[in-house]
Amino acid sequence: MSAFDELARRNRAYAESGRLAQLNPIPKTGVLIVTCIDPRVEPAGFLGVEQNDALVVRNAGGRVNDGTIFDIALVTSLREAMGATDLPPLEVAVIHHTQCGSGFLADDDFRHGFAARTGLADAGLQAAAIVDPHVTARADVQRLRSSPLVADRIVVSGHVLDLQTGLVETVLSATSPYSRDEQALD
Repeated sequence: MSAFDELARRNRAYAESGRLAQLNPIPKTGVLIVTCIDPRVEPAGFLGVEQNDALVVRNAGGRVNDGTIFDIALVTSLREAMGATDLPPLEVAVIHHTQCGSGFLADDDFRHGFAARTGLADAGLQAAAIVDPHVTARADVQRLRSSPLVADRIVVSGHVLDLQTGLVETVLSATSPYSRDEQALD
């Protein structure tokens, strides 16, 4: 028996519900969340996000990388192609969290061993580490705000989920690169 079997059973119940026909590819909230793959950091749990509420991009650490920027650029272009030009710009919420496992990448021994096993560059792995989520959330917001692929089509906010309290703290309010938030320069 596979660990996935129970999820497949749930899928059959979902398919029979007919709910999929009611969904729209443009999220109701106009928000795209970038967050971590950690199962404790599930937007449905800590934000109450339901299906069709928001787009969600998850990766190790919830970091804004080239793949994330590609995803956001594609989404903004698809919104335009679908005629959603009368909607406000997409808001991208970058949400990092405390106690992130990517922090192990800051440990030299762990990182060197992982780099040797995967063939990934040590410097890139070190840059992906989240030791202080307040710092990395700010850096990732700035990366999105300065990306020529998406900067003029989105607004970006930065947040940190505290895994001890369950609260999300906004570290940078939603702004576009053309309405600079002074906190981004701190």
